[in-house]
Amino acid sequence: MRAGERATSPRDRRRAQGAAESLPRRPAPPVAVADRKDAAGVLYVVATPIGNLEDVTLRALRVLREVDVVAAEDTRRTRVLLRAHGIETTVVSYYDAIERRRAPELVARMQAGARVALVSDAGTPGIADPGYHLVRGAVAAGVRVVPVPGASAVTAVVSTAGLPVDRFAFEGFLPARAVARAARLRALAAEPRALVFLEAGRRLPAFLDDALDALGDRDAVIARELTKLHEEMLRGRLSELRAAVAGGVRGEVTVLVAGAAERRAALQEQTLDDAIRQALDAGRSVRELSEDVARRLGCSRREVYRRALALRDG
Repeated sequence: MRAGERATSPRDRRRAQGAAESLPRRPAPPVAVADRKDAAGVLYVVATPIGNLEDVTLRALRVLREVDVVAAEDTRRTRVLLRAHGIETTVVSYYDAIERRRAPELVARMQAGARVALVSDAGTPGIADPGYHLVRGAVAAGVRVVPVPGASAVTAVVSTAGLPVDRFAFEGFLPARAVARAARLRALAAEPRALVFLEAGRRLPAFLDDALDALGDRDAVIARELTKLHEEMLRGRLSELRAAVAGGVRGEVTVLVAGAAERRAALQEQTLDDAIRQALDAGRSVRELSEDVARRLGCSRREVYRRALALRDG
């Protein structure tokens, strides 16, 4: 016996062993049916980081490691993520141009028992990214579709905007052509919910011009390089933001615009009419007063212009 040890009898050792065996064992954490290795073919829709490689869930990493194949919008970016976490799963391409052709192939593999993970180049698949045709095909074929939630530029901006966002509408990318983009924005002019858009940085000035014209000079937030080293969020009125990004920016941006004021009824119409009549009585042209009144009342210039013509000619 070494110094410091206390002698124990065989009887004491038997008592200690019995006490240990009687302690309740902690049950293993439950595993969702869809995540079990013995499950039939499954499609996992997996959210991946939008910039910072640390923004990925433990469950997402496990799924990416255990599936048979990863269908990726950008195989190069996905392999960077997988290598960073020591994952060697097979990766196949799944992007817009081949989505309709590749979806049936993957569905057939899942019907044969394969487990497939769908990822976009950043964020959550299916939200302004490929995924619709594969998910729809899997559902039609009776394949289980399992969400693995995580990073999203939309929720990142909504949660940090500092604007009323208890209700919001996601519009994604608007048409690139100016006429179609302006028409869509005009259709949203009376929408009381906050509006979330995605836009290419080079088109941002033109988008803001159209938004200012169609929606009026509202509060807005522009977010770029989210979760990355040069993350930036610009806040202000649409007119102020337009001036701040006059030369455009690099990459893709997320834009959140405050919803239309819900008091746009008779009182506001009367206020608008009064402002227009005052400007007309002061000798200002319809074109000149439209921009000034729109800025002061938060209306769209087009709305003010049409109303001013009606009042002047009526």
